[in-house]
Amino acid sequence: MTSLYDRHKAVIPDWVALYYKQPIEITHGEGRHVWDAEGNRYLDFFGGILTTMTAHALPEVTKAVSEQAGRIIHSSTLYLNRPMVELAERIATLSGIPDARVFFTTSGTEATDTALLLATGHRRSNQILAMRNSYHGRSFSAVSITGNRSWSPTSLSPVQTLYVHGGVRTRGPYAQLSDAQFIEACVADLEDILGQTRGGVAALIAEPIQGVGGFTSPPDGLYAAFREVLDRQGILWISDEVQTGWGRTGEHFWGWQAHAENGPPDILTFAKGIGNGMSIGGVVATAEIMNSLDANSISTFGGSPVTMAAGVANLSYLLEHDLQGNARRVGGLLIERLRAIGAGVPAVREVRGRGLMIAIELVKPGTDEANPEAASAVLEAAREGGLLLGKGGGHNTSALRIAPPLSLTVAEAEEGAVILEQALHSV
Repeated sequence: MTSLYDRHKAVIPDWVALYYKQPIEITHGEGRHVWDAEGNRYLDFFGGILTTMTAHALPEVTKAVSEQAGRIIHSSTLYLNRPMVELAERIATLSGIPDARVFFTTSGTEATDTALLLATGHRRSNQILAMRNSYHGRSFSAVSITGNRSWSPTSLSPVQTLYVHGGVRTRGPYAQLSDAQFIEACVADLEDILGQTRGGVAALIAEPIQGVGGFTSPPDGLYAAFREVLDRQGILWISDEVQTGWGRTGEHFWGWQAHAENGPPDILTFAKGIGNGMSIGGVVATAEIMNSLDANSISTFGGSPVTMAAGVANLSYLLEHDLQGNARRVGGLLIERLRAIGAGVPAVREVRGRGLMIAIELVKPGTDEANPEAASAVLEAAREGGLLLGKGGGHNTSALRIAPPLSLTVAEAEEGAVILEQALHSV
């Protein structure tokens, strides 16, 4: 009998990556655990790429999806949609953006496309500032602002992208500076780039914590300092909250709030966790910016009644059970536990992150050289021990990414830490 892996390779593109030498088929999940087709049970520390935000098979979400599907599955945005309006109202309030408007998409990639369309149209410019080591999606326009060559298959672009320093604190030319000096140097770099551009730049797009880049981040306040420069020229700030949103960092509901001296961003993008696995993305912007498009537009699948019902139920559960607070408490314990483990493993360069968004960067012992082979080996060893992790990190995927559902318990955090410690030592 032909295996599912062989069937996959026969019809799916080679560039659609699979984890593990012997890829696994996940058949079902519950809480923070999933099972594969062989019956093996795993503690899930990656949540379908930070998407299973609350829990697998969360009854509240499952019930909402089932009930809505029993009424109507699809209508498009050409008709009034109660679940979409309800979710938009809640997100507009939570966003912190004044007089906010919300447009729903089906993914974070599509949210990036929409944000770029809004910014370039509003500013009448195709120049975009992006961060080095960044990732914003898979589409043609999103790839063109991705500062990570591993995820950028073409140099062709619909926009002119200018990359600035600041997304990676502990590598690069400013790594040895103090936080204050680091911010000062990055601001000087930004001003230098702007001094060399002709015409007005449309926007800066930035992930407060870089996801695919390996959960790297600048010192708090960098984007507030950038904002002072941007505001002088009317340049918009787009905060990519696809991975940092919904309280995952523990300290804040949105990643931008760590840089909040100048208020919220002009445009905010979101996706992943809000749907808990359902396909939801979106953009929040001021009414002035959102309504500036002067052409007709609809969305066939964005704002689907079923996905919106899931989003309302999932967001309600998140807020009612204070999962942001849980991410802060359990994530704080987990990161300190992992730092203690890493101190005894020469290949661990750094354990970093916030809340339940943690990375372990691996290097060749005694050097600062990235070690993607070790990361892959630890990923395999952890799976064998019953733990699913992610990978990421610049051009070399040498960082292990840890992002479990936000309902993770202290006991489960310790269980995962024990498996990860064994995997690190085995490699």
